[in-house]
Amino acid sequence: MAEKDLIYKVDGHVATVTINRAAARNAITTEAVALFHQALDEAQVDPQVRVVCVTGAGDKAFCSGADLGGGMQADAGRRSHFDSYARLISRLTEFPKPTVARVNGHCLAGGTGFMLACDIVIAKASALFGTPEVNVGLFPMMIGALIFRNVPRKKAMEMILLGQRLTAAQALEMGLVTRVAADADFDAEVAAVLTELAAKSPIGLRLGKQAFAAVEQMRLAEAVRYLAGQLLEVADTRDAREGITAFLEKRAPHFKGE
Repeated sequence: MAEKDLIYKVDGHVATVTINRAAARNAITTEAVALFHQALDEAQVDPQVRVVCVTGAGDKAFCSGADLGGGMQADAGRRSHFDSYARLISRLTEFPKPTVARVNGHCLAGGTGFMLACDIVIAKASALFGTPEVNVGLFPMMIGALIFRNVPRKKAMEMILLGQRLTAAQALEMGLVTRVAADADFDAEVAAVLTELAAKSPIGLRLGKQAFAAVEQMRLAEAVRYLAGQLLEVADTRDAREGITAFLEKRAPHFKGE
């Protein structure tokens, strides 16, 4: 039986979503996008899951973008694939639990959307980045919305219009990724970040992420008032009371997500 194009696995408090097409540089298929939606469904309602890690199979590519030969030829197939992908990166951007992109290899085209939709991006030093769509007569449309929310406009346009590949160091300087780890230290770096996130208050992180998503389009005064109310809600949780008590007692807090 053929393996699925995407694998979902929960280990402890971490759910890992792996694009499982290493031989095809983890090019994203219609099946993989559908399975990705299902994975987020499961992760969102599973109280055991506190953080989601997104990565690619193997050690060569995180995701090289859309599979240009799979479902991309017919008009109906393209429209369905694009719509589903657009909904996926929007959903991942606003996901209520912390998300980490484990960029284990080259991240190109549509893979950039998955990466930028995550809260934290940890890249292997040898990884390359870019939006090469212009080289085949296309344009990075949907992911542009995320690129311009993370990268200065001039640098973004240079990357998009030239379609050239960038090093991990250049990606870090631009703001595409949050940290770069040497290849030999990469897995340990990712594991440390996931462990630290899983130790935080699940309800505190969820309420905080949802609040920040809600105020993104608000005016400043409205946003500050709204966030003041949300802080009261967070402060009223059992986890917040436990965190403050633990701080005063000089011990590690024991968060339960309540």
